Amino acid sequence: MKYDFIAIGDMMVDAFVRLKDASVSFDSLKDEWKISMPFKDKIPYEEMYVIPAVGNSPNAAVCAARLGLKTALVSDIGGDHWGKECLEVLRTEKISKDFIRIHKEKKTNYHYVLWYEDDRTILIKHEKFEYALPKIDSPKWIYLSSLGEDSLGYHKQIEEYLLKNPEIKLAFQPGTFQIKFGYEKLAGIYKRTEIFFCNREEAGHILGKNNEDIRELLHSINALGPKIVVITDGPAGAYIYETGQIYFMRSYPDIKPPLERTGAGDAFSATFTSALALGTNVLEAMKWAPINSMSVVQKIGARAGLLRREELERYLKIAPSDYLPKLLN
Repeated sequence: MKYDFIAIGDMMVDAFVRLKDASVSFDSLKDEWKISMPFKDKIPYEEMYVIPAVGNSPNAAVCAARLGLKTALVSDIGGDHWGKECLEVLRTEKISKDFIRIHKEKKTNYHYVLWYEDDRTILIKHEKFEYALPKIDSPKWIYLSSLGEDSLGYHKQIEEYLLKNPEIKLAFQPGTFQIKFGYEKLAGIYKRTEIFFCNREEAGHILGKNNEDIRELLHSINALGPKIVVITDGPAGAYIYETGQIYFMRSYPDIKPPLERTGAGDAFSATFTSALALGTNVLEAMKWAPINSMSVVQKIGARAGLLRREELERYLKIAPSDYLPKLLN
C-alpha cells in the first residue's frame, strides 16, 4: 500500500496517577518547575488510568488516521500483554501494523504520568530495542519523533533512506533523547527536514540560547536546515517561520477549562503536518493545529480528544473572527 503518512518513533503505555497531596514551585536558578510531595510516607491519589499505544509518533499516527490519511507506524514493542494492547489500539484506529516489530523477550515501554492539577510530570523508560528501519517504500510524508537513547545509529539509517528518496517530506518533532544528542549529531536529519516542531523551552535547549527572542530562535533553527519552523508556547500560542515570514497563531478558545495537557504539543504538530499532507497551505494548517490541541486537553491522555476531520471543520466554522495567523514581520 502507498501510505500518505508514516510515523517513526517509540510506542509506550502511559499510566496516569492523579495526585492529591503535592505542590509545585519554580526554581529560578535552574529555570525549571519542580513538583514536591512527602517522602517516606503513604500518599493518597485520586484516580488512575492506563492508556496503551501512545508516544509522540503513535499519537501523530492516530491524528493523521482520524483526519483521513492512509497511515502506518514504525515502532518496536515487547511480546507482553501491553504489546498486544498496543496492537489492538492500532487495529481499532485503522493504522497499519505492517512495520511494528515485536521483541518476544522484551517488555513494552511503560511510563508513569504524575498528573497534578492540569499538568503532569512523566517518569520515562525506553526499553533497549535493536532498532532497524523496515522497507517502507516511499510514503508522501514521514513523521519522526521520540526514540530511545541508543537510537543514534538508527537515525543514520533514516537519514540515508531519506537521502535516497528526496521526494519524501519529513516532519521532525524531536523527543527527549533526540534533543540530548545535540543538533550536530543529527545534522543530516535537520538539513532534510521540511517542518520542524518544538516548544519554546526545547528550542532554547537545542540551541543553547535560553530566554532568546522568539525571532532569533526561529531563524537559528531554520539555519540548521528545516524549511518550516514551528515553535509552540503552550496556551500562549505558536510561532511559525516560512520562507522568511514569521507568523503568530493564537490558541483556539477552550470550550471548558483544560483537564490535563498530555499530548497537546503532539496534537498541534501532527495536525499541522496532516493538514499539509491533505493539500492545505501553511496558513490554513496554522488554523487546524490549535483546534486539536484544545480538544486533547479536554480528555485524559494524548489520544482520546483527537478529532476527525468533520469535527475539526465544525470548530473552524465557529471560530472567533480574530482566529487567524498574524504576520509579525
